[in-house]
Amino acid sequence: MAEGLASAFTLIQASVERVRPGPLTLSCSSSIMMGWIIPRIGQFHELHPQIELQFNMNYDRIDFMRDKIGMAIRSSVIEPPEDAVIRELGGEAIGPVCSPEYLAQVQLSQPKDPEAALLLSTRTRPQAWYDWQVVAGETDLVLEPRSSFDHFYLLIHAAACGLGVATVPQMLVLDQLASGRLVAPFGFRPGPRRLVLWIAPHLAGRPDALALERWLMQEMRARPDN
Repeated sequence: MAEGLASAFTLIQASVERVRPGPLTLSCSSSIMMGWIIPRIGQFHELHPQIELQFNMNYDRIDFMRDKIGMAIRSSVIEPPEDAVIRELGGEAIGPVCSPEYLAQVQLSQPKDPEAALLLSTRTRPQAWYDWQVVAGETDLVLEPRSSFDHFYLLIHAAACGLGVATVPQMLVLDQLASGRLVAPFGFRPGPRRLVLWIAPHLAGRPDALALERWLMQEMRARPDN
């Protein structure tokens, strides 16, 4: 009975959304929000000033109706809702980064050198260094991070402040690399994860959702790591 009622209420709420649509809510991790969405979302607003957007910072599973989320950017390792419309946003390149000042202090000329550096990590992806070792072909290295941060954006800030070396997705540090606050001594390599866009099925054809979907896919595919 509970299952049947839940399905019925979901259908009712979806119908209400079609008749009287509310603001479109985009969900993504706080790191993607801080490092990629916020520096670029002004471009979307210039193209579509009539579209009202709200944001939800989350990197885990969701329920579209319960959480009132219309679209979500997620890693391919996270299981999507059963009814999600899924779009591929592209691959994720990863690599070690540090400040130019830290690079001048520590010898980092080849992929074997991080063993002698102060390694940083994040609690949201503690296996990041191992992922890089695999794609770099350096699985024999013993890499033990000494400091861990709650999110990638804190990890990136710590690396930019010269506290050590961090392995991060390239898309999160594009602006810092361009400004010279960070350097990538070994470049970036395709990692094991991909980015996907989940779309609530009852919003898939709505004009504002279509506009945001097109913009996200265009911007993501224009990334240098894609």
